[in-house]
Amino acid sequence: MSRPEYPKIASREQWLLARKALLAKEKALTQQRDALNAERRQLPMVKVEVDYRFQGPEGELGLADLFAGRSQLIVYHFMYHMDRGEGCDGCSCLVDNIGHQAHLHARDTTLVLVSRAPLADLQAFQRRMGWTLPWYSSLGSAFNYDYHATTDEQVTPVEYNYRDKAELERLNLNYHVQGEQPGVSVFLRDGAQVYHCYSSYGRGLEMLMSSFHYLDLTPFGRGEGWDGMPDLEGKGMHWTRLHYEYQQPTAAHDCCASTKP
Repeated sequence: MSRPEYPKIASREQWLLARKALLAKEKALTQQRDALNAERRQLPMVKVEVDYRFQGPEGELGLADLFAGRSQLIVYHFMYHMDRGEGCDGCSCLVDNIGHQAHLHARDTTLVLVSRAPLADLQAFQRRMGWTLPWYSSLGSAFNYDYHATTDEQVTPVEYNYRDKAELERLNLNYHVQGEQPGVSVFLRDGAQVYHCYSSYGRGLEMLMSSFHYLDLTPFGRGEGWDGMPDLEGKGMHWTRLHYEYQQPTAAHDCCASTKP
């Protein structure tokens, strides 16, 4: 692999001028992000009418049970490949980035994983990865299909990231047309009644990837070969692996692929 291009060298005074110019843009972006977050909080919500059922360590549960007594629920739709007996590399990287739950719990919020796979398989992979985050199986439920975390036109019309099958194929995003997909959905509970507030897919999931944000601070960025970044491994955006596999050769994957801006 060739040496990535380094930033140009400048004096401290030149660096400070450039840094202050960038700081002004960063502050403007922070204000835009705050406004966007406020708009997200003001989205209307939809009453959940379906009695979705899940399997967990304590047996069968309904959607309201996943809140664990709290008012807000964040569901990460985790792609589990039943044919491979393991989770998606990108989804696994995201879960590795999730911090201590106490901070979410302090704000009346529960975060869980949900996958359309047998619970025993999910638990085995969870032990393998060393995770303790609550993980539930939606196998046999319409939950994944209704929230577009599984696409199968034999079950329901294809939609992923608010695009139908024709648009996905036109954009060459054929891997989103069939099978398990990553996503995040947010729900609010008022007593026993649950409401759907928000869902995001594709690059919208990057807000959950703290490693990406750390890398965005560095000269080489994510090393994915777009937007001026070097392609550090020749894998583009498909560089993430299960955390114990980085010293092992592996083929590029597209299971959590997303398009660049």
